[in-house]
Amino acid sequence: MSDLTVEMVQRGRGPSTEEAARRLGVAREIRSAREKLTSQTGLERAFDHELLRHYAQYRAGAGIPLVLFAAALATAATFWIAPVVAALWALGVFVMITLNTTLSRAFLRADAATIPLARWRRRFLIGEVLQSLSWSAMIGLGATGGWTFALFGLVIAAAVTTMLAATVPAAAVTALVPLGLATASLAAFSTGMDALLLLAMAGGAQIFFLGLSRRLYASTVGALRSRAEKDAVFGELEQAKANSDEARRRAEEANLAKSRFLATMSHELRTPLNAILGFSEVMKNEVFGIHTAPSYREYSNDIHDSGMHLLNLINEILDLSRIEAGRYELNEEAVQLAHIVEECRHMMGLRAKAKNQTFHDLVDGSLPRLWADERALRQIVLNLLSNAVKFTPPGGEIWLKVGWTASGGQYVSVKDSGPGIPEDELGTVMSSFGRGSLAIKTAEQGSGLGLPIVKGLVELHGGQFQLSSRPREGTEVIVTLPASRVMDTLPPVDVGADAFVPARNAFNRAA
Repeated sequence: MSDLTVEMVQRGRGPSTEEAARRLGVAREIRSAREKLTSQTGLERAFDHELLRHYAQYRAGAGIPLVLFAAALATAATFWIAPVVAALWALGVFVMITLNTTLSRAFLRADAATIPLARWRRRFLIGEVLQSLSWSAMIGLGATGGWTFALFGLVIAAAVTTMLAATVPAAAVTALVPLGLATASLAAFSTGMDALLLLAMAGGAQIFFLGLSRRLYASTVGALRSRAEKDAVFGELEQAKANSDEARRRAEEANLAKSRFLATMSHELRTPLNAILGFSEVMKNEVFGIHTAPSYREYSNDIHDSGMHLLNLINEILDLSRIEAGRYELNEEAVQLAHIVEECRHMMGLRAKAKNQTFHDLVDGSLPRLWADERALRQIVLNLLSNAVKFTPPGGEIWLKVGWTASGGQYVSVKDSGPGIPEDELGTVMSSFGRGSLAIKTAEQGSGLGLPIVKGLVELHGGQFQLSSRPREGTEVIVTLPASRVMDTLPPVDVGADAFVPARNAFNRAA
C-alpha cells in the first residue's frame, strides 16, 4: 500500500524511498503544468520572468555602446548629407535608446513577485518596434548616394537588435520587420547587379541573425531549466536533511527522556522490592516457625529468587540508563586492577567449579595502580566472567589475562572455549537487550544488558572495548584502559608555595 497510514505514523515509519521519489516527481510535474497554464510562452512563470530579466539586463547594459554607435554613424553621414539631418536622425535614435534603457531599468527595480509580466512584455515589444523604426530612418541617408553606408548600418543594427532581444523571441521578430523592410526599400536607390547582390546578402544576413537569436533563446531556456532542476534537487536535499535532522532530534530526545526517566526511578522501583525480598527471606528461613505446608517454603524460595532476579535486572537497566543519559558519575580512586580481577575470579569460582570448568590465570601482579572507579571495574570484570562461565560448556576452559598494553596502558582479557558467536550476531549481542541465538536456544537467563553496560563503563574511563568470536572457537573480550589512568604516568599535583601563604598569614595574625 503506497499511502501513508495512521498505523505507519504511530510506528514511526513512512513510505519507501522509491514511493517518496515518485511523489516528489508527480508534485513537481503538477506544479510545472499549473505554471505553464498561467504563462503566455508555454514556460513556467519563473522562466518568463528570468527571460524578461535577461532582456532588460542586455538592453540596460547596451545603452551607452548603442549611443556611441549611432553618433559614429551620424558623424560619418555628414560627408554626403546635411549635418542637421544627421543630427536629427541621431537625436531620434538617442531618444529611443534612452526610452528602452529607462524601461529596462524600471523592470529590474520592480518586485519580481508582483510584477505583471504580460504588460511588461508588451511594453518591451513597443519599445523594440519604435527603436527599430528609428534605426530604419537611416534609409534617408541612401537617398543622396550613401545607400551602401545605410545598408551597412541597417545590417549592424539588425545584428545588435536580434542578439539583444534573443530572450524575447516576439520582440526580436517585431524589431527585425522594420529593419528588413528598410533594407528592401534600398533597392530603389541601387543600380546594377552588384548592388542587388549586396541587398540579397544583407537580407540573408538578417534572416541568419534571426535564426541565431532563436538558438540563443533555446540555449538560455536550457540553462534556466538546468538551474531550476539543480535548485529543485538542492531544495529536496535540504528538505530531506531537515526532516532527517528533525527525526534524529526527536529520537534522541525520546531516548534521552527514557533514560532520564529510568535513571530517576531507582528509589521507586527498589522500594517495593525491598519488602518482597525481606518478607520472602523471612518466610523461606521460617523465622517465625515451620510452615504447616512444605510447599509454602518452596513458594517463598521462588518469590525470593524471582525478586533477586528482578532486582538485578532493574540495577542493570538503571546503570545503562544513567550511562546513556550521561548521569553516571565515576567515583575515582587509586585501585589495583590485578586485585580486583582476582577477587572477581574467586567470586565466580564456585559457579565454574559446579560446571567443572578450569580457570587459567595470567595476571601480572606488579602492575601499578589505576585512577578509576573500583565499583565500575568490578562490574566490568564480573559481567565478562559471568558470560564466560554461563556460555562455556561443562569441562571447558576460561583464560583470564591482565597486563600491559603497547601504549603503556593496562588491559583485561577474558577468553572461553565456548561455542562462540556467529559474525552476523556480534552487533545483536552488543545492542541493548540483544541476545544471541545460543542464549535463546539454551534458555540462559539474562537481560542482554551485560555487554552494553561493560562497553559504556569502559568508554567512561576513556578505554576501548573489543569483542572477537568465531563459531566453535570461543569468544574473547579485551578491555583496554588508557595509559593516562596509570598512576605512574599521571603528572604530580603541583602545590606551590603560594598555596601556604594564606594559612601562614592566618597563623601570624592569630599569634
